[in-house]
Amino acid sequence: MADTQTVETEPDKKQRSVRVVLLALMITMMLAMLDNMIVGTAMPTIVGELGGLEHLSWVVTAYTLATAAATPLWGKLGDMYGRKGVFMTSIVLFLIGSALSGMAQDMGQLIGFRAVQGLGAGGLMVGVMAIIGDLIPPRERGKYQGMMAGVMALAMIGGPLVGGTITDNWGWRWSFYINLPLGVVSLGLISAVLHLPKKRAQARIDYLGAALLTVGITSIVLVTTWGGTEYAWTSARIMELIGIGVAALVGFVFWQTKAAEPVVPLHIFRSRNFTLMSIIGFITGFVMFGATLFLPLYQQAVQGASATNSGLLLLPMLGAMLVTSMVAGRITTDSGRYYVFPVVGSVLMVIGLYLLSTMDTGTSRFTSGVFMAVVGLGMGCLMQITMLVAQNSVDMKDMGVASSSTTLFRTLGSSFGVAIMGALFNHRVQDVMAERGGEQGAKVTEQSATVSAKGLEKLPDTVREAYQFAVSAGTHSAFLLGAIVAVVSLVAAMFVKEVPLKGAGPQKSADDAAPAPLVEV
Repeated sequence: MADTQTVETEPDKKQRSVRVVLLALMITMMLAMLDNMIVGTAMPTIVGELGGLEHLSWVVTAYTLATAAATPLWGKLGDMYGRKGVFMTSIVLFLIGSALSGMAQDMGQLIGFRAVQGLGAGGLMVGVMAIIGDLIPPRERGKYQGMMAGVMALAMIGGPLVGGTITDNWGWRWSFYINLPLGVVSLGLISAVLHLPKKRAQARIDYLGAALLTVGITSIVLVTTWGGTEYAWTSARIMELIGIGVAALVGFVFWQTKAAEPVVPLHIFRSRNFTLMSIIGFITGFVMFGATLFLPLYQQAVQGASATNSGLLLLPMLGAMLVTSMVAGRITTDSGRYYVFPVVGSVLMVIGLYLLSTMDTGTSRFTSGVFMAVVGLGMGCLMQITMLVAQNSVDMKDMGVASSSTTLFRTLGSSFGVAIMGALFNHRVQDVMAERGGEQGAKVTEQSATVSAKGLEKLPDTVREAYQFAVSAGTHSAFLLGAIVAVVSLVAAMFVKEVPLKGAGPQKSADDAAPAPLVEV
């Protein structure tokens, strides 16, 4: 009888263990997504104490650069040496960077420590996705999409609020220290419950490939970060970075065909679905981060919303994204079919972005909220499906590089989206201010196309009205560009081939059956 009881409860134990691991993974995912939003809110206070206003942008840029450059390397290391140890190492490095950043005494130290933190952050999201890919068959993975989308929405809505609360009550250093208890909890749960097979690759790490990829990614991110702000797009510095980036990436692709253990094995791109998901992920990143940048700005400048609640302004979009992601995940799990979601998601994204481009100074908050919800519905169909299909398109041995490559394309898409949509927005705002605001209007936006809420209140009525018109014109151009770019996602989605999800199907042989979750209580 005792043996029978043990057998009957074994699936429940495994299921409970999977839930504990997923809790730890979601905490880690939250760390990765919250950081920049919390720190961004604390920036004015940090500059006030440490000084170094001229280096302010590097606090974010150093983190972003390190994260982007490290992302593909963490994925490959997990494939070569085992997922658990590599993932825990990335968490420890992130926590060390967080602790050091909180102790920084000047802006130079903070920038350096943020780079350390970014190196660790590059492995957080990749580790989460790859471990989920190891633990849960693709057919079952859809059930957890809502959980991941919920964490993303919570981070975007709560990040600014949490950052403001921490900074006002505990001081800016706690915007970094807050990572420590959460990270320790995540480490403890992963160490105790997650048990994955240990690996030891015989081949050496592809150092040359890693170096070329790092140089290429760094150049791309710097071009998108500096172009049109620190330097003109046609300046010698930007041209040099473009040249270096192109040369490094061409060299990287060539070397990957020769390396014994390539950082990004090019054979994964022979899968049509994987390549298409990389393109769709890039476009989704392009659109999503552009939208989250300009929507609050439009609502604050044109609709008079409070900057304090900037995260809540995105609630229609994020709420719709969360609901759709949960529904899409459940349908995918129940039916094993997913082709419809990239197509419908891309159509909704194009329509929603076009609707957002029609907003003007008379658009109500309700109307703009409906438009945002349409975009959110589209992104909800795409956000997790891209990762699911990409992972389903590769062998288990390439799960890490598949996860890291998909994450990297989304990151690069966000960099391009913010840069290109931002450049178009700034150019349009400055032109309209010069036309409608006269000499005084041109001076207002001479240094920056964005004006703070306090600065807006101080402007004369005619100049303020001109600025509101200029912002609506700028968002029109930015979102219209986003809609055009999103058409590429729709075209890519049309060519997706619906390959059965692994671990799916009513009749599975013993060889095809998904492995039991690799966790223990």
